[in-house]
Amino acid sequence: MLLDLLAKAATERRAAALSRQRHTAYSACAPYQTVCDRHGTPRPLLSFCSNDYLGMANNPSVIDAFAEGARRYGVGSGASHLVSGHSLAHQTLESELARWMEPYIPEAKALYFCTGYMANLAVLSALGRAGATLFCDKLNHASLIDGAQLARACTKRYAHCDLGMLSERLAASESQLKLIVTDSVFSMDGDIAPMTELLELAESHDAWIVVDDAHGFGLLGERGHGVLEHFGLSSKRFIYVGTLGKAAGVAGAFVAAHQSVVEHLVNVGRPYIYTTAAPPAAAHALLTSLTLIAGNDGRQRRAHLADLIHQLRAGLQTLLTRHAETGWQLTDSRTAIQPLVVGCNAAALELSGALEVDGIRVTPIRPPTVPEGTARLRITLSAAHSSDDVSRLLASLSVLMAQREIA
Repeated sequence: MLLDLLAKAATERRAAALSRQRHTAYSACAPYQTVCDRHGTPRPLLSFCSNDYLGMANNPSVIDAFAEGARRYGVGSGASHLVSGHSLAHQTLESELARWMEPYIPEAKALYFCTGYMANLAVLSALGRAGATLFCDKLNHASLIDGAQLARACTKRYAHCDLGMLSERLAASESQLKLIVTDSVFSMDGDIAPMTELLELAESHDAWIVVDDAHGFGLLGERGHGVLEHFGLSSKRFIYVGTLGKAAGVAGAFVAAHQSVVEHLVNVGRPYIYTTAAPPAAAHALLTSLTLIAGNDGRQRRAHLADLIHQLRAGLQTLLTRHAETGWQLTDSRTAIQPLVVGCNAAALELSGALEVDGIRVTPIRPPTVPEGTARLRITLSAAHSSDDVSRLLASLSVLMAQREIA
């Protein structure tokens, strides 16, 4: 019986410390947010677990633009883009995103999606046809994994950022279409893919690169244009996916690629064709967010975020040296994602719970999101945080590590 099977699965999850639950937020996304704790009690917590890297989600100018967009276009699009839901707001946003990406992808066009998950599903299922081969990094995001499974193409995985293995697999392939598929900033480790070397391999083996820049767009590069600006790359071989609900602070995602690729997605990308278009107000608000990201405000936010990253890493490295017996590790990340790997699932849950008691919220990440034995606290920083916020987190972790040492 179905209910019996589900009850058994739930028991097994609890035994492995893999049960998950939602925590309702009563206030806007911000460093201090009122959230239901593990006992169901709403209280303000200092949060280090959102992807609002530039603090745009609660930015007054972006909020005003969203409200203006709602007054102008209403709150719903009414249909899919190809029926009647494609508004001037969507078109203007796509034109601006194409202008952003054209220096890195010649003859670029952009296509706006409701979510980054849908964008990745659309790209891989539309391009990964029979006769194609997808070469996928083993630590790719779940949406890239699922997109590869939906595609009819052959899939070859390579060890995380292992250029040698990737080169060998590309050389051995006789596929008509080869697609290298990778995150830019890996969401659970915070490290950055070697994009320059990946492009060299793509050129050598006549391959294309699908890069999911969910955690790089808005953050990397002088103007926040993302990982391609960061590395100073330009090639028609890039099929770029950027997320607009993280550093940009609103919602949705986009694909930027050569105009022929985008036109193909409009015609055969099922997650695009058969989904009601995102609210035009979101697209309208994103135009303001993009202006802020590329301007002096964005540069200041990225500079402040870089200072916070340095402060946190220095503090954590000191604590880990002082309490080496914990066996905890800090990943080699220079981005806003700073995972503290603690090992077993129960330890990650315990540490997260102890921080919550102290008024700090950091989500524990466990398998299957990360490999077995690498459960962690995924600490994420935002330009909306202050230096004092980071100091408070470090002080709380210092006390918890000392208590663990005594125990």
